[in-house]
Amino acid sequence: MFVPRPELPARQPDDDAGRAAARGGVGQSRQEGRDVTEPAVLVCEERRFSLPELDAMSDGLAAGLAKIGVSPAQRVAVMASNRPEFVAVLHAIWRLGAAAVLISPAWKRDEVDHALALTHPAHAVGDHPVLGGLMPMLHLDDPVVPAEPMRFSPAPQADAALVFSSGTTGMPKAVRHTHASLDEAVRHWRWALEMTDRDRIQVATPPSHILGLLNILTALRTGVWMRLHPRFNIDAMLGHIESDRITIEIAVAPIALAIASHPELESYDLSSLRYIMWGATPVSASVAETVTRRTGVGWLPAYGTTELPVIAANPIGGARLDSVGRAVPGVDLRVVSLQTGEPLGPGEVGEIQARSASLMAGYLPDKATAEALCDGWYRTGDVGWLDGDGWLRITDRLKEMIKVRGFQVAPAEIEAVLQGHPAVKDCAVFGIPDGINGEAVVAAVATRAPVNAADLTARVDEKLASYKRVSRVVFVADIPRLPSGKVLRRVLKERYGCTSDS
Repeated sequence: MFVPRPELPARQPDDDAGRAAARGGVGQSRQEGRDVTEPAVLVCEERRFSLPELDAMSDGLAAGLAKIGVSPAQRVAVMASNRPEFVAVLHAIWRLGAAAVLISPAWKRDEVDHALALTHPAHAVGDHPVLGGLMPMLHLDDPVVPAEPMRFSPAPQADAALVFSSGTTGMPKAVRHTHASLDEAVRHWRWALEMTDRDRIQVATPPSHILGLLNILTALRTGVWMRLHPRFNIDAMLGHIESDRITIEIAVAPIALAIASHPELESYDLSSLRYIMWGATPVSASVAETVTRRTGVGWLPAYGTTELPVIAANPIGGARLDSVGRAVPGVDLRVVSLQTGEPLGPGEVGEIQARSASLMAGYLPDKATAEALCDGWYRTGDVGWLDGDGWLRITDRLKEMIKVRGFQVAPAEIEAVLQGHPAVKDCAVFGIPDGINGEAVVAAVATRAPVNAADLTARVDEKLASYKRVSRVVFVADIPRLPSGKVLRRVLKERYGCTSDS
């Protein structure tokens, strides 16, 4: 089934102003035909910055980068925590016509070494000792010397940022986004969230991840008041929703779980929230419903990937938990057969594919790009189906499907059943080799109360087909996840693939 892209509504904020802001000022917009600088601020702990102050910081950092030799078309490695300097240095790199290689501050030396070998940056900037130990690095804690305003307009098709894919099943790939593709992604995200300059958001996800980057850029270009959290802390996050009167909360799975399980959730005033966005992983309905029951705040499920940041989203009014929504304006969406690659009809399960001007320019290594594209369509690697009205359901990751006696078993389906048990705090399902049967289903479970493995397997047996039976349950303290919330199934397979029941 192919869903053509709807047209972008005329109500969108001016996007030419957003593009100008990306390459010139940090966050300007246009109102009623005249350019004005919005009085939005960026706050991080006790530090507060107006947009002119961020612009000045970007100018100073651009001068510092130019002094160490950064020039157009070069790549600059960036490894930094969530901080105002990250925002400023990103724009400083673009003012010099260079591209930013965004490296996760959670990565260890070998992971960073892999990223550098893939992307070959000429220079480095950040606040992390791992990057500083691998190449000379301009440190973001060093004083920024004031400099004359610097403006440079790179070509729309020039690389703006290289962001790394999740690497849930192998080594991460570098995803190349141009200024044009990021501009388009910002337009799509603004539309999906119905974000305006009256909104207030906070960002706790890493800025090196596509979701953190997209939130920061969209907020700046829309004139939104924004708080950055150097690290995720559930009490700080809830407290600032109340004190800052946050209107849009962005949640990945670990944040959603933390909200739902917070013992004093009802003591916080969350009435300013218009909704909580759930992205990066399929919605756990039991978790979402718990939060709504305890707070009265609803959810907005949305769907995107590092390669194509915004694919589908629920409407603000009428959002539902069983679907990631419909294709956003500017994105074409289809589902194709896993066997033949032919487009499928409503209700038929296959691989989800999408195309849009927000699609990445390609991967590094280059050879991986061809495998991800099919006649201009991006192969998401996600499995799902579309109904007759264009609502998209995701059942699982193609590479994570478990093959049991010739049947395809979706981990997410079993996880949803397990998460409905009151003793289960978090869980992840994966497959391990099982001789002639192909694979056996294993469930890693983190609990909040005592429960027997037999009780959990019986629950799955009661609700799902026999070939989806859980062969083993291993009890763990926590489920290993990426900052985006995605489960690291390869880590679970390495740890528990050959062990006995715990």
